[in-house]
Amino acid sequence: MSVQTLLMDFSIDPARLGDESGQKAVFSQLETVLKDYVPNLILAAEVAVDGGSLKLLTGKKGTTVSVRLFDRGLVTVNIEYYKEDSEEPLISFKSARVLESQLKKYISVIKSQAYAPLKRCLFGRYYPTSDERLLEYDIDNVVFDEQSPFQRVQIVHSKSLGNMLVLDDLQNISEADLIYTETLMQRGKENYEGKEIVILGGGDGALLYELLKEKPKFVWMLEIDEVVMSACNKHLRPICGDVLERRKGPNYEIIVEDCMLTINKFIKEGKKVDYIFGDLTDIPISESACGELWEFMITILNSSFKILKPDGKFMTHGNGATSSESLELYEQELAKLKPAVSFSKSRAFVPSFLEDWIFYQISFSANNGA
Repeated sequence: MSVQTLLMDFSIDPARLGDESGQKAVFSQLETVLKDYVPNLILAAEVAVDGGSLKLLTGKKGTTVSVRLFDRGLVTVNIEYYKEDSEEPLISFKSARVLESQLKKYISVIKSQAYAPLKRCLFGRYYPTSDERLLEYDIDNVVFDEQSPFQRVQIVHSKSLGNMLVLDDLQNISEADLIYTETLMQRGKENYEGKEIVILGGGDGALLYELLKEKPKFVWMLEIDEVVMSACNKHLRPICGDVLERRKGPNYEIIVEDCMLTINKFIKEGKKVDYIFGDLTDIPISESACGELWEFMITILNSSFKILKPDGKFMTHGNGATSSESLELYEQELAKLKPAVSFSKSRAFVPSFLEDWIFYQISFSANNGA
């Protein structure tokens, strides 16, 4: 079940909406056409507002239609109604396009636009891209939903992507996202055999699962959220295997705590590793490199390089390729690190993100003498 919201926008000659009588005339024309699509439609309220007017209509089964007339020549029509899953839509996208076409002719519209109906319900179908464009997913079920001490953890099912992990209403990884993990670890370009590796985060288990196929000497995975691991162990087995169930094997261990505790322990012991994976938060979207998330990310970078071998690498995901300003801020922070580092970047289209994503491979600069 969901609430269907249909949005339509029209541009007409501003002179026709310049006064109250003109707005009433245009609205009367709109109402005549709308009554053919919404049974029992009646005007319930009308309000004069700054820059135009607002008309509210009601129809069959509680359908509401709001018509906003702007004196600058813009008219918006929003139709909203409740729909059970088994019911046919009152107005489908196809019939909305026919309605749009009829209104264009009937009220002499200059330009118009009808949008596919928004399906509003109590589980997510819509998630944002990295630059905050709205994406609609073919999600048909929520298989897990729990608030952990750290975040809201959901596993939702997509018809095309399979099960997908969603954290605080942001898509993280799906069963179709092997390309994400392989690009993060640079499979085929990096040799992990016999190497010691630290994963910071990685609660979905996908990175650990794939790294263990490369025959490393040992992998420490440092994840704070038990709820994430339990959910993925049950519902995302195709990408994590049984590593989250066993938690410890001959060449790996999952440590459930704040990753900084283990990093500081390694620093104190003077331990050095070959690879560190930053699989925590994405690069923040902001105008400057300040705030709690940036401070956390910079702390992680500075601390990680203290336990990295001179020829080791710090591998991490960045953000969407369209978020160029934030990526540039991150690279400016990399330039400030001491000892100096150098980096390369990779780019891959991630199915569940529906966009290209940037990944970083960071190492000590050759002239450090580190």
